[in-house]
Amino acid sequence: MPLLSPGVRYMLLSTLFFALLNVCVKLLPHLPPLEIIFFRSVLSLALSYGALRQARVAPWGQPQSRFYLLSRGTTGALALVLYFYTLQTMPLASAVTIQYLAPIFTAVLGIFIVKEKVQPWQWVFFLLSFGGVVLVKGVDTRIEPLYLAMGVASAVFSGLSYNSIRKMGGREHPMVIVLYSQLVVVPFSAVYCLLHWTTPVGWQDWSVLLLTGIFTQLSQVYKTKAYQAGPLASISSLDYLGILYALGLGFTFFGETFGLPSYAGMALVLLGVALNAAYTFRQSRRPVPAVPVVEEVAT
Repeated sequence: MPLLSPGVRYMLLSTLFFALLNVCVKLLPHLPPLEIIFFRSVLSLALSYGALRQARVAPWGQPQSRFYLLSRGTTGALALVLYFYTLQTMPLASAVTIQYLAPIFTAVLGIFIVKEKVQPWQWVFFLLSFGGVVLVKGVDTRIEPLYLAMGVASAVFSGLSYNSIRKMGGREHPMVIVLYSQLVVVPFSAVYCLLHWTTPVGWQDWSVLLLTGIFTQLSQVYKTKAYQAGPLASISSLDYLGILYALGLGFTFFGETFGLPSYAGMALVLLGVALNAAYTFRQSRRPVPAVPVVEEVAT
């Protein structure tokens, strides 16, 4: 059995493409965030629908899954809107740090929604990784309580969204799940664009907007596959690796450098994720206890 399960491999790809998406957003500081969301969602919607038509898959999903499809789309849209709003109203480092509560909420909500148990040691690994995120990004204690609550609410909605995916299991095509997400996001962002439209400048802006749609599509597809393929507790913790991608890409594209505390935080993130992956792998290899067979006494 390979150490990296399909769910882990999908999640690693998802976090990489999401980090590339963040680079694209950083290259468009003159455009409103919700306008960027609108463009990426429209492109992702078109790509998802085209892929489903080509694969001859019904885009509306199975009747027994539609409640969870709508739940995934609605909670995902709310999480996205709240997250981008916190990016506008608080320091970037603080907004990103608070959003990294999402994997913890995913695992906690999974206890009640999909009945997946989180082992005591896994809680230790979660706290270790989150401590690393705090050390890397830092937390601005001057954040107003309202904005802090909005950031936490975004993480909670993300947790609900991922649990909706897990609840459906493998019944739905990943593109169907992605399609529903865009169907909910597009109207929200379209209304904002009508009220606060800013025209993109030149072919550079349009090219970067095109890439935001492509990276969004790839990130969502692989994340959906990851949550369909693996337990929430082990898959959700891999979200923390996104900060490492972001640090590397920030240095490559924007010359961002970091001090010793940041590198110590990176080590904590990696340690927590690695320990959780190793623990989950070890648990999966444990033999299932045999059930004793009681022979029936003839009468």
